[in-house]
Amino acid sequence: MTDIQTLHILNKSPDHPRAARCVEMMSAEDGLLLTGNGVLLLARGNLLPGASKVFALIPDVEARGLGGLSGNVSSVDFAEMVTLSLQAQRVISW
Repeated sequence: MTDIQTLHILNKSPDHPRAARCVEMMSAEDGLLLTGNGVLLLARGNLLPGASKVFALIPDVEARGLGGLSGNVSSVDFAEMVTLSLQAQRVISW
């Protein structure tokens, strides 16, 4: 895991206005954790080309049948999600 300025936790589907706003608000020092319907962003491909810290919650990825993760996306379990939250200077839930 890595230190993160702001951890953005997105649980909204890609079509939700908050998903677009979340992506707009991210900087290079931030991390994005996809949970719930937020993991559906993975199916869109080319999630965030400039983002190096993108994480997806394993149970939500599996529940939506999205299979293996690729590119700059790392899978995390609940314990790793807590660790990410503790490492971030700030956490924003979308």
